Amino acid sequence: MLYVLEAVIIIAICVAGCFVAFSNYKKNVEATIGNAEDKAREIVDEALKTAETKKREGLLEIKEESIKTKNELDKEIKERRAEAQRYERRVQQKEESIDKKADALEKKEASLARREEELAKQSAVVARLNEERIQELERISGLTSEQAKEHLLKIVEDEVKHETAVMIKEMESRAKEEADKKAKEYVVTAIQKCAADHVSETTISVVQLPNDEMKGRIIGREGRNIRTLETLTGVELIIDDTPEAVILSGFDPIRREVARIALEKLIVDGRIHPARIEEMVEKAQREVEIMIKEEGEAATLEVGVHGIHPELVKLLGKMKFRTSYGQNALKHSIEVAHLTGLLAAEMGLDVRMAKRAGLLHDIGKAVDHEMEGSHIQLGAELCRKYKESPIVINAVESHHGDVEAQSLIACLVQAADTISAARPGARRETLETYTTRLKQLEDITNNFKGVDKSFAIQAGREVRVMVVPEQISDADMVLLARDISKQIEAELEYPGQIKVNVIRESRVVEYAK
Repeated sequence: MLYVLEAVIIIAICVAGCFVAFSNYKKNVEATIGNAEDKAREIVDEALKTAETKKREGLLEIKEESIKTKNELDKEIKERRAEAQRYERRVQQKEESIDKKADALEKKEASLARREEELAKQSAVVARLNEERIQELERISGLTSEQAKEHLLKIVEDEVKHETAVMIKEMESRAKEEADKKAKEYVVTAIQKCAADHVSETTISVVQLPNDEMKGRIIGREGRNIRTLETLTGVELIIDDTPEAVILSGFDPIRREVARIALEKLIVDGRIHPARIEEMVEKAQREVEIMIKEEGEAATLEVGVHGIHPELVKLLGKMKFRTSYGQNALKHSIEVAHLTGLLAAEMGLDVRMAKRAGLLHDIGKAVDHEMEGSHIQLGAELCRKYKESPIVINAVESHHGDVEAQSLIACLVQAADTISAARPGARRETLETYTTRLKQLEDITNNFKGVDKSFAIQAGREVRVMVVPEQISDADMVLLARDISKQIEAELEYPGQIKVNVIRESRVVEYAK
């Protein structure tokens, strides 16, 4: 029992010890757990604090970022709104402009419609008046239907011609404007192969001036004086740097002499204006006609031939101003007359008749630049017209072998003509070619209908055509100039180019009494 009691006591002690140990352990554990819980709570609290801090910081950053983004969005929205407003204003302005233009167009359309209506009414009135005019013309003229038709066709032809001339003029002006650009890139030079010194001596005259101030007075305001003198005489005035001198250039010596005398009279008179120029040119023409007559009479006296018709004498005087291959025609005729007379005396023939035939053998050259035909044909016709003897007529026709000589005197004229022309220095063929071309220029232009007179000037580089204003209208001038230039191109050979200058001038004269 004792042992049991001891065992129970021991067990009880062990149990008590275990209980105490367990209590202590439990206390220690509880204390440890409490410390751990406190530390855990502290850690959790710290973590919560840190998380709260981080959260607040994150929220602040997010808020700042959202504010920044919002500001940027607001700025962009404002810019886009301003741009939209500007665009809207532009659209509104354009709409207003379009509305204004539409209103203006509507007004113009209305105005055009009214004008079209007015024009239609006017056209109807014009058509009615034209119809009435045609009916009245038919009634007054009493024309047949065919004649009336021809008359109407003529009217239509004139209208078409006028429209064609206007169209050609416009097209030519446009072509010239375009061609001027190209023309500046090219230089066209034409050198005439002629005896330059000889041509200069026989195609120009020099008028001495008292001083160089006179050149300005000769030219006149805007060139009207020199233009009037050139137009009236057909001679070109060259006013260059030559001191106290004016050069008159022209292939026709008669015109040049008229211009020289007229200019000298104007210089002496001092009053130089278009009306005075016309007066002096007329006086100079009369003086030249008197000079021509006197030269013809002097030639007949020198040769010793009398009884020649006065018109033939005058034509002989004109030959003083005519050259053949550079040889003066009158001097050549006088020389042939003397040679023929000497040969006739040696052979015992009629000396006076021989001289007469020799003097008149080239009489056709006085008019061959004015009339169609060779100088032989024209000379024979003139001799027949003024009742010359058959011997003289045959000598004129046969002196170049065109017709068979029917008398010894005609054969002597042939020989004398050959001797006079063949002597050294008597002729220069280049000058004759040059003057012939100038005459051909004038002949071509004079053959056109409505041409009053024409002058070849500037060494044949220009032909100045004076037309009859009653026959040629301003529109016809365009076609006439074109036709003349085409015919010159077809018929003549020449270096460079020739300017066709058509002039139409109308004058009305009335006297106050």
